[in-house]
Amino acid sequence: MNVRDPFNIRTGSLNRTPIATWKSNRSYNTANSKALSPLQHIIRTAATATQSAAADIRDKAGEVLQSAQQALTEATAAALDVNLNTDLEKAQSPNPEKQPQQQQKQQQNKKDMSFTIPKNVPSFTNPQRQLEDHLWAAASSSSSRQRTTGTGTAASSVLNGVQDFISPRSSSRAGLPMYKDKPYMYPPRRGGGQSAWSRPVSRWKRTCGFLVLVLVGLVWWTGLFAGHHREAAVSRLGDWGWLRQEGEVGRKGARVDWLKRRERVVEAMELSWDAYERYAWGYDEFHPESKKGKQMAPKGLGWIIIDSLDTLMLMNMTSRLTQAREWLAKSLTWDQDQDVNTFETTIRMLGGLLSAHYLSTEYPNLAPIPDDDPGKPGEDLYLEKAKDLADRLMAAFDSPSGVPYASVNLAKYKGIVSHADLGASSTAETTTLQLEFKYLAKLTGEKEFWDKAERVMKLVDDNGAKDGLVPIYIFATTGKFHGENIRLGSRGDSYYEYLIKQYLQTNKKEPVYLEMWREALQGVRKHLITYTEPSRFTIIGERPSGLGGDLSPKMDHLVCFMPGTIALAATGGLTEQEAKKLPTWTKQDEADMQLARELMHTCWGMYKWMATGLAAEITYFNIAKPPLPESAPHNAPAEFDPSPDAEWRKDFDVKSMDSHNLQRPETVESLFYMWRITGETKYREWGWEMFKSFVNYTAVADGGGFTSLTNANKIPPITRDNMESFWLAETLKYFYLLFSPDDLLPLDRIVLNTEAHPLPRFDMGPLFSTGWKRKPRDAEGKVVGKGIQRGDE
Repeated sequence: MNVRDPFNIRTGSLNRTPIATWKSNRSYNTANSKALSPLQHIIRTAATATQSAAADIRDKAGEVLQSAQQALTEATAAALDVNLNTDLEKAQSPNPEKQPQQQQKQQQNKKDMSFTIPKNVPSFTNPQRQLEDHLWAAASSSSSRQRTTGTGTAASSVLNGVQDFISPRSSSRAGLPMYKDKPYMYPPRRGGGQSAWSRPVSRWKRTCGFLVLVLVGLVWWTGLFAGHHREAAVSRLGDWGWLRQEGEVGRKGARVDWLKRRERVVEAMELSWDAYERYAWGYDEFHPESKKGKQMAPKGLGWIIIDSLDTLMLMNMTSRLTQAREWLAKSLTWDQDQDVNTFETTIRMLGGLLSAHYLSTEYPNLAPIPDDDPGKPGEDLYLEKAKDLADRLMAAFDSPSGVPYASVNLAKYKGIVSHADLGASSTAETTTLQLEFKYLAKLTGEKEFWDKAERVMKLVDDNGAKDGLVPIYIFATTGKFHGENIRLGSRGDSYYEYLIKQYLQTNKKEPVYLEMWREALQGVRKHLITYTEPSRFTIIGERPSGLGGDLSPKMDHLVCFMPGTIALAATGGLTEQEAKKLPTWTKQDEADMQLARELMHTCWGMYKWMATGLAAEITYFNIAKPPLPESAPHNAPAEFDPSPDAEWRKDFDVKSMDSHNLQRPETVESLFYMWRITGETKYREWGWEMFKSFVNYTAVADGGGFTSLTNANKIPPITRDNMESFWLAETLKYFYLLFSPDDLLPLDRIVLNTEAHPLPRFDMGPLFSTGWKRKPRDAEGKVVGKGIQRGDE
């Protein structure tokens, strides 16, 4: 589809006002603004409006600055002539005996003036004062460069000051080019030395005057003082009023502008990405409070950059994507002596690259970059990097059984046995590689990618798991399960997710995976579903000692992927209304949709129970002894009474060690699926309330982005000083999709991998086919007889 915006993703300009001052506005001291002199007030007002539209006016600014430079040079030269004439008159004074005294006095005045502090000292710690900081830094850096080089004129000093304001030259970021939608909000330099404020007052006034004229000229040219543009720029510096106002509009049932809400998500993405770019560019980890980065490999793996590629594309952030792509082309290498987790590297790095390839080819005008156009040298950059990585990851499958090892050394092409769990691999991790390797096989025609990933499914299924529920560990050496722990949380979750998604990926041509999914879901109903007391919420518990052991009322936040996945399986990605019209719709599908609704309600309750409105990593529930069966009557309250002693709160319990929130996406992921499939607006409203809680309690001051929390059940929360890559890759992406029109990534045409990277559905064609069949088994799933497997022949 060769159109500018195939899904009407962006209704306005590609350039948005940065929101680095969102949270910090709460501490804004209005008294300081009243103390500003009129000149400073003018500078600040102009600077605010100019920065809010800096991305739009940069090209025009260059032209203005060029025009201004000549005028500045002439004016400054005239001023210098006046000063020169004055000095000559003094030199020719009839009182030569007083001249040394006058010179000494002037030098003393200069010395004193260099330590003079202006009346209105800018606050370098208050994020709301960043605009003043930029003006100080620009003046200081301009003066510093002149002293260092011993060259330059006053005109160039003023001009460089303006340029520094528009694009501050942080020493750590000096090598980066200027990008159109990059906010110029780097922290001001606070180096020592004589600042521009130490200049003579008359000279400073001339500098300020010229600066104001240039700024006013820029603002006048772009019309920022007119109408809503200026109001928008100022409102972004407000007291986060939109958090309250828009929430009230939604609760009153009035018409909601979902595209406007989506723009808030885009702003959160911009703030998150720009904070990472500013403080930790190229690093695999980002700690937003300490504003530091950390590598997971000597040269970095692109953990955050690659994971964010398709989010940048969907949100049409062209220049940020350009920057990321440039890093991939020039800095990324997989040839590093580094052990990496097979699963995490596959779903994040391989999945991210393949998704970027898919979106850039299928929708080339989403965040268009000339370098990836057909026929360009970098056309296949994403695919080439993916292929190189996949070749290295394939070493994980070189185990005696064919079940992949937990880790791989990238440079050595060597699989590595797990260092924990007696050497066993995670069952979920070994069975959550298939979407990525199958799509890569389809793209490259290299069947080995398909065969080795597919064979893992056969090996797992050959164990004959009872009722389709698999233990969470499996040995790569033998292909046999380790232990009996059954759960849909960590190490078990995405096995079930990829069953139905493999079926959908190949356009429903591999019914073996649909059969395995249905069998597993019935097993969940039989062994893991129960209801809480006293309110009867529906939960999915765990069986740590196997299906014959006790049911633990523990539910990881990770389990909240299930409501959306159940709905996706029931409808195949169609809306519920459309699916019900098909002859294939059954009463079981109806029951599955009801189960999805009930579990979604419980997952939302996990958020409502917490003080911050952000769910804990693990929640326990109060259940009957023995647990109620899935067939038991149940009717949980439809609404969550906000009272602290509300009855429903007795059903939930969060232990102190489990109260952390890692910015996980599973609940908003399911909200997205439930909204798309059911069309029920409440899922959007729940998502909006959740998003506001993230903004309210996880935003970092000083433009640091967002952080995970150590304790989300306390206000103010205890922060963790870490931004997970899936905050950008999944959580914000799902919020964006939740508030977007339904024709953006239609669910009947794509599958989203477990890291929210969209991949296309495709036909297998003559080269690929399902290379295995299930062994015969009894009613409980236990394998009977040898069966016939084509893969064994």
